[in-house]
Amino acid sequence: MPDTDTALHHLGATELARRLRRGELSSRALVEHCLDRIARFNPALNAIVLLREAEALAQADAADAVLRTGRAAGPLHGVPVTIKECFDWTGTPSTFGRPSRVGHRAAADAAVVERMVAAGAILLGKTNVPLDLADWQTFNDVHGETVNPWNASRSPGGSSGGSAAALALGFSALEVGSDNSGSIRIPAHFCGVYGHKPTWGVVPVRGHALEPGLPADDVNVVGPLARTADDLALAMRLFAGADGTAARGWTLTLPEPDLPPHSGRRIAVLTGDADFPVDAGTTQAARAVAARLQDLGATVTIDPPLPLPSREYYELFLALARGSTSFRRDRAAVAALGPAAAALHPDDRGYEALMLRGLTQSHREWLERNAERERLRAGWEAFFTRHDLLIAPVSPTPAFPHIRDVPKPLHTLLVDGRQRPMADTYFWIGLASAANLPSTTLPAGEAGGLPIGLQVIGPEYADLRCIALARELERAHRGFVPPPGFE
Repeated sequence: MPDTDTALHHLGATELARRLRRGELSSRALVEHCLDRIARFNPALNAIVLLREAEALAQADAADAVLRTGRAAGPLHGVPVTIKECFDWTGTPSTFGRPSRVGHRAAADAAVVERMVAAGAILLGKTNVPLDLADWQTFNDVHGETVNPWNASRSPGGSSGGSAAALALGFSALEVGSDNSGSIRIPAHFCGVYGHKPTWGVVPVRGHALEPGLPADDVNVVGPLARTADDLALAMRLFAGADGTAARGWTLTLPEPDLPPHSGRRIAVLTGDADFPVDAGTTQAARAVAARLQDLGATVTIDPPLPLPSREYYELFLALARGSTSFRRDRAAVAALGPAAAALHPDDRGYEALMLRGLTQSHREWLERNAERERLRAGWEAFFTRHDLLIAPVSPTPAFPHIRDVPKPLHTLLVDGRQRPMADTYFWIGLASAANLPSTTLPAGEAGGLPIGLQVIGPEYADLRCIALARELERAHRGFVPPPGFE
């Protein structure tokens, strides 16, 4: 029978693994508990779109047998996890929400799947994504719509929307997602869980593509989502490192979380931006975190200047992000956009114009944007000599209502009663993504019955430093709060 301790689905993977090793809990009971919650609540949520119950239970029994000998395969031994639908898992489809890929079956595991399994994790199934991972909502014609567990009329975020929703309801203990334009951070923010966008390049992306052998793009990363900051740190220690032929020549050691003591800590906090405004609840959450850090003894700087003016930052990120995703599109489809891009007025700096230019830019133009990125990276290096970390909004508002039958360039958000382009979100997401920086999303507040997350951004390779501050705020300010009504 499923374990009757309902608190199990509020615990993190690290704590569950500890209970398993101590013999306080069996893997079989834990897997049954997760499967019971999936059976009860997933029909309304639609976060899990592929489930391997029999295999998971058999693996749990095997894990328990090993634990009885006093051994464990790794730090996730016997712990149930799920993965984003787009990651390859041998014998299962990675459809990316495309009906044409329903018959696809992966021939091998993605790199991060290999590393989770090697750590002893038990894979329960896969979680839903938007078509081609290209939305901050989660719906497609293969698996349908995923809703936010806090309010079914709202988006759970995307593209790792199924991942965050599943974690919030305790369907599994850990998730792996991916993030080009906020696809880990926005779902974590919308659903009230933790997520980490790693420094670009430290976690291998092999097995996260429409076909084997495609090169990694220059923005997208793979990283964990969890219910605790400790679990993010555990996952990053497992996931990070060279893969394939690169492992012949180099190794990676992430710097330890080198946060100074509270009295010597220098934290910058962004509470909004004149060109890309956020709502009052988001500003309030940022100010509350700033005040808590000051109470703990840190020196806090509110709204410091950034390495680039916000409008320039936004335009650079869109050029880089759309350049990186253009390769996913059919060559003919991209070529067909050429005339529209050529017809744009030079002064048109609207989102649709910037998107068209980014998708159709020449290699020379991309090289110019890449040079701007290198100058931006240098600017952030200087910024982080003055500040240990930066805290900022993830998006202008909490989870927005589902949007259908409206072209994406026309999507809007209601920010304190004013309609704003949803594309404003790219500025907040681009803060980390445009410059290869790590970013940890943490629960920070609540407004109108919806969670509000903030992101902790650090210098390149300071992933564990970002997570360390998230851990401190988890204890001193706010941690994971389960959505009401799902006990």
